[in-house]
Amino acid sequence: MNLAVAYAVVGWLLIQGASIIFPTFEAPPWVMKVFVVVIVLGFPVALVFAWAFELTPEGMKLTENITPNEVIPQWSRRKFAAFMITLALLAAGLLALRMVGTARWAVRTGDEDGHRSAASLPIPEKSIAVLPFVNMSADKTDEYLSDGMTEELINVLAKVPGLRVPGRTSCFAFKGKNEDGIFHEIGDRLHVSTVLEGSLRKAGNKLRVTAQLVNVADGYHLWSEDYDGDVKDIFAFQSNVAKRVVEALQVKLGVEEKRALAKKPTE
Repeated sequence: MNLAVAYAVVGWLLIQGASIIFPTFEAPPWVMKVFVVVIVLGFPVALVFAWAFELTPEGMKLTENITPNEVIPQWSRRKFAAFMITLALLAAGLLALRMVGTARWAVRTGDEDGHRSAASLPIPEKSIAVLPFVNMSADKTDEYLSDGMTEELINVLAKVPGLRVPGRTSCFAFKGKNEDGIFHEIGDRLHVSTVLEGSLRKAGNKLRVTAQLVNVADGYHLWSEDYDGDVKDIFAFQSNVAKRVVEALQVKLGVEEKRALAKKPTE
């Protein structure tokens, strides 16, 4: 009986260990199935062995050839019990490890499925990400003008009904990035169909703003425009750029929306 119990515990322990080790070495699924079948088929053999033999101080003997006094002494039975408890604890530990690993895998898979689901959704045609305008001035402290213009454009376009515009943090995460394929990455991550990029160059009181609307699908410009004037004209430039974006994306505006779009921030 003791041998049968030991076989059951050790067999379960081996199966738990194999379920962790085999995937690590990328073993085919049939290997695990064969392993389990072998252990299961070995159980009746262990029962027959336990019924036919008995453990004695001199080793294994046929049950019919020993007397009760020759059976394994009590102190050895305690050792056997301790051994079984140790195996049970080890098996429980392996089971817990497997359950934790399975839970982590499920969470990770769920996250990946969520990302894939978001990526598989159709990108809204009327959507735009405003990238941080680049400061092309000789004085790098003029960057506050380019960043300020970017924020104002995000704010103005976000108020246009029917136009999807990612927030400032999402847009500014791409500041300074101009590597190949960046538009595709922006389109995938921010789920937009177009990108507004540009630059600002200040020389004295003179200001030139360049704005470009790009289709993320092919990287080609939908339009590009230069605006020249004084620094005080920057708000007028912002309004003009916003109106061109709305026109290019064919967003329909009501009377109030048109007034809000043409309104300068200083008004």
